[in-house]
Amino acid sequence: MNLCFQNPVKCGDRSSSLFSALLITSNYKLGTWSLGFNGRVSENRKNIKPPVLTVKSVSSSVVGTVEGTKRDETSVYDAIVIGSGIGGLVAATQLAVKEARVLVLEKYLIPGGSSGYYERDGYTFDVGSSVMFGFSDKGNLNLITQALKAVGRKMEVIPDPTTVHFHLPNNLSVRIHREYDDFIAELTSKFPHEKEGILAFYGVCWKIFNSLNSLELKSLEEPIYLFGQFFQKPLECLTLAYYLPQNAGAIARKYIKDPQLLSFIDAECFIVSTVNALQTPMINASMVLCDRHYGGINYPVGGVGGIAKSLAEGLVDQGSEIQYKANVKSIILDDGKAVGVRLADGREFFAKTIISNATRWDTFGKLLKGEKLPKEEENFQKLYVKAPSFLSIHMGVKAEVLPPDTDCHHFVLEDDWKNLEEPYGSIFLSIPTILDPSLAPNGRHILHIFTTSSIEDWEGLPPKEYEAKKEDVAARIIQRLEKKLFPGLSSSITFKEVGTPRTHRRFLARDKGTYGPMPRGTPKGLLGMPFNTTAIDGLYCVGDSCFPGQGVIAVAFSGVMCAHRVAADIGLEKKSRVLDVGLLGLLGWLRTLA
Repeated sequence: MNLCFQNPVKCGDRSSSLFSALLITSNYKLGTWSLGFNGRVSENRKNIKPPVLTVKSVSSSVVGTVEGTKRDETSVYDAIVIGSGIGGLVAATQLAVKEARVLVLEKYLIPGGSSGYYERDGYTFDVGSSVMFGFSDKGNLNLITQALKAVGRKMEVIPDPTTVHFHLPNNLSVRIHREYDDFIAELTSKFPHEKEGILAFYGVCWKIFNSLNSLELKSLEEPIYLFGQFFQKPLECLTLAYYLPQNAGAIARKYIKDPQLLSFIDAECFIVSTVNALQTPMINASMVLCDRHYGGINYPVGGVGGIAKSLAEGLVDQGSEIQYKANVKSIILDDGKAVGVRLADGREFFAKTIISNATRWDTFGKLLKGEKLPKEEENFQKLYVKAPSFLSIHMGVKAEVLPPDTDCHHFVLEDDWKNLEEPYGSIFLSIPTILDPSLAPNGRHILHIFTTSSIEDWEGLPPKEYEAKKEDVAARIIQRLEKKLFPGLSSSITFKEVGTPRTHRRFLARDKGTYGPMPRGTPKGLLGMPFNTTAIDGLYCVGDSCFPGQGVIAVAFSGVMCAHRVAADIGLEKKSRVLDVGLLGLLGWLRTLA
């Protein structure tokens, strides 16, 4: 579950109809796009234009056909981005506005990955979560707002008054109010004896958040930027450096003793990182635990899928390209340097740089299959494992089953704190129609339910057993919500689609359906997380298996950092080779300390 609970992408599989919605053009409306280099080209580009792609609609049998694959001036891009998740699209658009020539290759018919959407029976379902960070109009962490603005886009949003309503053991109920003072008042009313500890812990979160929010956010791997920020904001930079190797749980325990309150903070962190507070980096926790009050959670009108669609349209407006049904099978190396990609249909495209929005496991295990795993990737895989995937349920229900004062987002852990990290132990629920009723037919609501699940629990089942198990597990999850929150829920269902880790693996090309890295043990904060550069010249990674990790705001941050580093490497921004070598070496050494 991640910074936006985003990572749970909930989709159907071969035997279900959910993701077939993406393949049925009558159910998905993307419009008519002309994809090509029709925008401005700077003088240092010598007015060279790659082949123009024209896409009349996503129902075309071939989307974006390009014949030329020779490595000449007209077919070499500045960057190729593999995948159109939020991290990949932010990186692509940030490069495009710097007048780089960018090609985004997406396996499916729509952009967004786990932040996509689909339409069925009058419902518009978010593929992933409905909790959206980064959509405010102030500060430096409103990264989605900034990314859209950079390409001339703006989305109308609806403020969410309650980030999450927690329903926890011992009948503990806590609402995370949009206003910080209201949240603190509620939490201290539940734990009056821990008021000082609560203020101290969340005070540290604010100290970190304010430091981060005051900085211009670019690549931490680019020394000119990094040193410039240090000289402008030395205190803020030193604050972040101090907390970089620390975790939220250890800091919470400095100030708080009540075991139930510490368990609540574990739950707070679990929906950030799918692990407890002792394993959640303090910087990640602070970004989320404060931004929900500073910028607030804001839902985009029309659904989360509009974010990726708007970024993709903005990318095209800048003169770059996005192709759908473009399944990248391998990265092409030339004398150890990444120079291009090969698609499943045999087409090849070439670029100065390749940016992979796949997970690092998929990038180095599949796209570079057969190549020796670089040492730094070996070290990463020693420190981190794949976080579990999710079972997801998209439902349409009769509106009368929900009480009038129902909150949009809920987290349910009924009986025992020990079940927090167990498969199916806790349930996250989004009801986006609380904020935007237009997503469902009149008199209906959308319920999007997800809970952690391992792919091993679903492997090797014959089709009939697989379908039966999906229905059985989903029924038990729904019954739990019926008992805890909404009596009569089961009988009110008008539409239901169930996705498993197999679904997520199949349609999002993520190893075991994972949604990012999870530390094997207790990490040293974010010290061990890799950045965007890799050991392979010309190859960069972006997304949730890069610093700073999972979630919409985090992967957007990753995209901004990646674009800045790539822009410096291809000559669109200032670069010092000497400082580069020193900084990248230092960062590599620091990761060995994790």
